[in-house]
Amino acid sequence: MRIFTLSHFPFYKTSSMAEVLLKGAAHVLTMDDAGHEHAGCDILIRDGIIAAVGPDLTTTGQKIAVDGCVVTPGLINTHHHLYQTLTRAVPGGQDALLFGWLQTLYPIWARFGPEDMFVSTQTGLIELALSGCTTTSDHLYLYPNGARLDDTIAAAAEVGLRFHPTRGSMSIGVSDGGLPPDTLVEAEAAILDDCIRVVDAFHDPSPGAMVRVGLAPCSPFSVSRDLMRETALLACDKGVMLHTHLAENAQDVAYSLEKFGCRPGQYAQDLGWTGDDVWHAHCVMLDAVEIDLFARTRTGVAHCPCSNCRLGSGIAPVRAMLDAGVQVGLGVDGSASNDAANLIGEARQAMLLQRVAQGADAMSARAALRLATRGGAQVLGRDDVGQIVPGMRADLAVWDVSGIESAGSWDPAALVLAGPTRVRDLFVEGRGVVRDGRVTTVDSDAVIARQNRLARRLADRL
Repeated sequence: MRIFTLSHFPFYKTSSMAEVLLKGAAHVLTMDDAGHEHAGCDILIRDGIIAAVGPDLTTTGQKIAVDGCVVTPGLINTHHHLYQTLTRAVPGGQDALLFGWLQTLYPIWARFGPEDMFVSTQTGLIELALSGCTTTSDHLYLYPNGARLDDTIAAAAEVGLRFHPTRGSMSIGVSDGGLPPDTLVEAEAAILDDCIRVVDAFHDPSPGAMVRVGLAPCSPFSVSRDLMRETALLACDKGVMLHTHLAENAQDVAYSLEKFGCRPGQYAQDLGWTGDDVWHAHCVMLDAVEIDLFARTRTGVAHCPCSNCRLGSGIAPVRAMLDAGVQVGLGVDGSASNDAANLIGEARQAMLLQRVAQGADAMSARAALRLATRGGAQVLGRDDVGQIVPGMRADLAVWDVSGIESAGSWDPAALVLAGPTRVRDLFVEGRGVVRDGRVTTVDSDAVIARQNRLARRLADRL
């Protein structure tokens, strides 16, 4: 078995493990159990772990001034399709509902290869990092022309974010009544074999892991009930998490009722897809019974507000989920349905939509930020990130609130109300992935140029 640890991440090989002291933060939002916030506070990092939080800390190591800044835990993205970063704003899909949008994009994605997967993943990860994200999941469910999950893991290793790639799958094509074209589906035996391969090769269950693999059949309308059930059994055997799309819009629910004779929540429960090792994306159309089911079973939800708006899917009942005790995190979703990967912007959108649906007191700015930190950590099964407390991994986002976006703000810690949407600095395992607003681990200008060349090549082929 080959585990991807820090030693496989090029940036981490050459970085010193000496102490780092973030000195003089204007505000530190800990996101601990009590929701403590500190003013004029320091954070001491030692060996990639938060060693101390408080005033007047000292070190013989590196000191980084963070006066005029708010420090939060690194944000955690619970749902993405990083390969889609290469297909933003595609004509014909800009104004379509979910099923029509997919049918427009499938033929384009069928032309992808390993390079497309690698570069689009790097582009999406850079964008996430600049928006304060230190940990992200990814749902890759199609593998055309020799592409593999390995391509995305290699991209994450260079950028330096914590990565939860999921081995997605599609097995029911158009000829069998499914939605995807037959050229993009795989045989179910081959899918399960490759799931075993990637888990054995890359999954790291240890604290502070940089890569944890999940298993993720795409959706109830693109795989069989047998594959859903067998994947759940395999995940249990391997000790990894499960992920899929569920109850995304009214069409999704209608499909479940017609094909399976039950609502999506019942479908998930019948096939072993509830529990604290499972999280579902979207869940826009969960009803009260399904919300109660998810709360009782500790099943997680990746809420994707911008994508839900972009596709006209509706407003997810997040306030009702939280009140019932459902674990909820945020996801930017794929860039072909969101067109952006800004996680702090996603937190703002989550807050605004709940206020539209339930009133101005339905979700506070700090509650939205908690979804993006503690909520995401819980959904992904991480108890080592998402808080700024001693003993946690040093995944930190530094937001400069001295600029125009926060000018005149009476509460700079209310970032989603009046604050920057890009970080000044970002630390993963105590190392600077972003410094002074620029990614340090890869040449982002070169990645962007390569991405644009690949996008033009895809467009020309059409």
